[in-house]
Order: sequence, then C-alpha cells, then structure tokens
Amino acid sequence: MPALGMAQDSGKIISWLKSSGDPVKAGDALFEVETDKAMMEVESPADGYLTDVQAEAGADVPVGNVIALISDTAKDSGSVAPASTTGTAAPADSGDSGDTPLPEGAEVIMPALGMAQDTGLIVAWHKALGDKVAAGDILFEVETDKATMEVEAGADGFVAAFLAEAGEAAPVGERIAIISAEKPANPVQRSQAAAAAPDGEIASAQVAMAEAKPVSTPVEPPKRTPNASAPKRSDGRILASPKARRLALEQGLDLARLVEAGHPQPYHVADLEVLRELPAQTAEGTAAPSRYLSAELPMDGLAEFAVWAAQSAGLKDANALIAGFAAASLGRDASTIAVEHFGQSRAYNVPGGAFSEISEDKRDAVPDLVVRDLRMSRVTTVDLGAENAPVLTLTRAGDGLSITLECAGHHLTATEAVSLLSEFAGRVEQPLRHLL
Repeated sequence: MPALGMAQDSGKIISWLKSSGDPVKAGDALFEVETDKAMMEVESPADGYLTDVQAEAGADVPVGNVIALISDTAKDSGSVAPASTTGTAAPADSGDSGDTPLPEGAEVIMPALGMAQDTGLIVAWHKALGDKVAAGDILFEVETDKATMEVEAGADGFVAAFLAEAGEAAPVGERIAIISAEKPANPVQRSQAAAAAPDGEIASAQVAMAEAKPVSTPVEPPKRTPNASAPKRSDGRILASPKARRLALEQGLDLARLVEAGHPQPYHVADLEVLRELPAQTAEGTAAPSRYLSAELPMDGLAEFAVWAAQSAGLKDANALIAGFAAASLGRDASTIAVEHFGQSRAYNVPGGAFSEISEDKRDAVPDLVVRDLRMSRVTTVDLGAENAPVLTLTRAGDGLSITLECAGHHLTATEAVSLLSEFAGRVEQPLRHLL
C-alpha cells in the first residue's frame, strides 16, 4: 500500500483493475487507492502475474502492508500473511527497540515517492529534537532513486522522537519520527542501524549517546568545513536538498565536485557558493576548457538610451541600465550583476521587474555575471580567460561595438553561452525595442 500523503496512515482500495492470476506488464494499472486527499491508480512495478491478493475492494489497508505479489507464475505462493484492514498503521520495527519507551503522539512515516519504491533515504532533518513544529513545517528531506522532496511534519506539536538518522534509509510506511502534543521531557533519538542490532548493543549505544550528548543540553552543530564529513557513500549517492539540486542543474554546477573536495553532505543552496569558487577542472584534473564567443554590432544603442532614460525616466545610473540588460539576457528571475567601468566595479541586485527596482549590492560575493565596459578605453580585443563568473566585455569596433563573452565550461553550457551573448547583443543594439 503506497503513501499518497505525508501524514497518511492507510489507503482504501477502491477497485482492482486486474484479477488474481492475470498477466501484467510493468506500468499496467493494478488497482485504485483512495485517501482523505487523493485518489490514484497504482501501477505494477514489474512484469509477471498478479498473485497473492490479500485485500478486497473497499478494504482500508495500512501504508506499507503487502497487498499482492507480482510473481513468475500465475499460482498463489501462499507466502504472504493477510493484510491488516483495521485502518491503522502497522507498528514499525525501528521504533520498538531499546529500553526507553517511545513518547505518544502523531507518527511520521516514510512516504512513497514512487509506486515501486521500497525505501527512502533521509537527506537531512530540518528540525531538532524538542523543537515546536506546525503541520506545514518542513520536517525532513527524503530521496529515492528518482526524486528528492521536502516532507512536512503533518501535525502540530513538538518533535518527540527521531527513529532514523540523516543518511539512513528507512522502509516505506515505517515510522521515523513522532510529533507529541506536549513538549517532551525526554526526547528519543534512535537509528535504523541500532534497530537492527542485538538488544545488548542497542543498550550500550544508547548509554554512550546519553553520556556524550545529553538531550537536555543544546549542542552546537559542527561547522561545515572541507574533509569534516563521513567518507563518500559506497552507492555513489549525493545528499542534497531539492532546491540545491535544481539550482545546480540550472547553473551547470556539478555537485560531485563538492564530494571530491571533501565538503560535508548534505548540500544546501549555500554550498553552491563554495562550488562556484572551486578551481575549474575536468575529470582528469586539468584546467577546464574556456568558452570564448564574440559578436560585432554596427551601432552602439547604449549611449543614446542612457540619455533618454535619464531625461524621461529619471534613471541616471548608466551602469545599472547595463546590469538590467545583462540580467534580462541571463534569463533568471533575479540575479547579481557586476559592472566594471573605469577600473571600478559595482554590483547590482536585479529583480525580474522594472529597471527602477535595480539596487546596488554591497555584499562581497561572486556575481552571476560581470559586464566589463571598455568602450572609453583604447582596448579593442580581449582574451583574458575564464574567471570566477562569466564575463561580457564591451569594446569599440569602429562606429559600432564588439561584445566578447568569456567563461569556464562549468559556468554555462554551449547553448546557454550562445543564448546569453545573442540576447545581450540584441538588447545593446536596440534597447527600446527589447524594453517594449
């Protein structure tokens, strides 16, 4: 029985779409399941025959209970116990080990992100033992082979127990945390590894944990410094938040380089800054190839536009206008653009709105893009190589302009580099047309 919601305990079988003994293919709809918030068809995870059906249509089955098998033959194996249909979740093994009794409260189970998923990997806990939580607060991040997502607490209260640690995998439907109505006097911390160990080993581990880190004493989290994490996972998985993965993909960043550098997992958005500052390398450890593109424009539309913007719209900072065009060409909702002019550099926060909303950025951080304005210099050709961020350089070319884009291979893909230069060149040549 899959979990269709984070706080789901059971699911009702609406109807079977296949009969016992029927041949099925992976992806065939087997049955329809309904919870309080959703109804969906559940697909077969493999080719074979539907056998050992343990629950009839209309039955409420706890999440994680086996309700049928996909077998090599059409005959029932008789090896599956009948599914409980009480409508309450089956007790999980991981929370029943150890001498300390578990507190009462709402159980948080390992959700299923896919129909054929057996376990989920806990990337990180977002709350600590004893913390107050609301039902919609993010409690932890879970990862499977196909997806990573943030999971909500599902109930108001206090974190009373963790029954698995970050970096551990737990079976789908198994309880991994407890949210109690009252603040717990003695929160419980357990692990999946301890649950599988002999009783004596569990007791010893709990005593050692209590001596090392009393629950009642706040413990300052370790600083995230390189080489301070556990060794690489043998399965090759990289623990990272969904947002960090999405931004890394959008920006062409390889999270594996953080692993190679020894930066501790799990990775979050803040760690992408560390990744950007790593020396550009290929798999062989040599300098990554730089991208170099240039465009020639018959006319410079920026100068005339700057005069018009100052007189008509009160936008008197010409560098901010350049930052606005550069950010629009980069194609992101918001970005930081540094504009270098007469040897001085100013950074700007550029939101997705009007140019009047652009503001100067006083932070000392690596920008998303650098625009180097050399129109007033005698420099006509540049080939300076890749820097910490992509660089667009403006130089004179007769009565027009030459625009050069330089960046490392991991900053922009070839397609992104061509798009950035083309978009920026079009905006510089005819600013008003692109604004309208």
